[in-house]
Amino acid sequence: MKIKKKYIDFFEIALNEFVNELKKYVSTETGDWTIKGFIDIYKNIYTISSDTKIVSKILEIHIFPEILRFADKAGYKLVLAEKQNYYPDLTFVNKENEDIKFALDLKTTFRRNNNSAGFTLGSHGAYFKQRDKKKNIQFPYNQYTGHYCLGIIYTRVDFDDDLAETEIFQVNELEKKYGKGNDPIAEREVTKIENLKSITSVIKDFDFFVAPKWKIASDSRGSGNTANIGSIKDISDLKAGKGVFSKLGEEWFDEYWINYGIATMIKDGESISITNIWDFLEFKGRIDLFDKVGNGAKRRKK
Repeated sequence: MKIKKKYIDFFEIALNEFVNELKKYVSTETGDWTIKGFIDIYKNIYTISSDTKIVSKILEIHIFPEILRFADKAGYKLVLAEKQNYYPDLTFVNKENEDIKFALDLKTTFRRNNNSAGFTLGSHGAYFKQRDKKKNIQFPYNQYTGHYCLGIIYTRVDFDDDLAETEIFQVNELEKKYGKGNDPIAEREVTKIENLKSITSVIKDFDFFVAPKWKIASDSRGSGNTANIGSIKDISDLKAGKGVFSKLGEEWFDEYWINYGIATMIKDGESISITNIWDFLEFKGRIDLFDKVGNGAKRRKK
């Protein structure tokens, strides 16, 4: 156990130092995203949409070279998820001790207001419950030394015109050399600008953080009826790792989510499914732990 804790401590320190540098890597001195669009062989710049799925994928691609460098520097091999729906996004395997593995999910979202954002933190279904199995997970859950979330929170830029997100630019600083007759875009409207910084970024003002996923978990599902664990929503609590289970501990997080919606109790003469931390602690006979419930829990019923 002491050996594992040593690896955990080192990994968390290195990961936090790495994440603190990512903001400089992806944004300009004014806080804008350095990605302006994509370019064709005629040096036309096509701006991108602020659609969350598009932004998330491009952000992942953008920071991936830095993640590779971090893994190598920290002494880990990087294993990508074999399939799109596998958990986690990235597995770090220690080069000297392959029994040490860390799961890292990349989570991106935009601010709902100045204080609120949220993620899903993975399934509480098959691989979470059957921890020695390998269904929809890169390695069995119990083979991981720790499970982490790298969160990226940003602000979306509001455009007056929805189509303004998908403009075409030609940038003088790229010194376009192709003749007009060779450019298939020549007949379409193209905006000429002096430099790349003149193109408005679709997102800005990044916040990066990393936390063990149990520390930022809520006691609510993350998306509708799917078996996803939801995060807390307050941005300052996310960055500080002050979730529902942050004082209770990882064991309570595991037991709560393994039993979510399955365990039942009699309340006011009726049998109910347990879907909040207050009922679960009462069910376990531990109402003495109510004062250890962290931020972001469902409102306690009187």
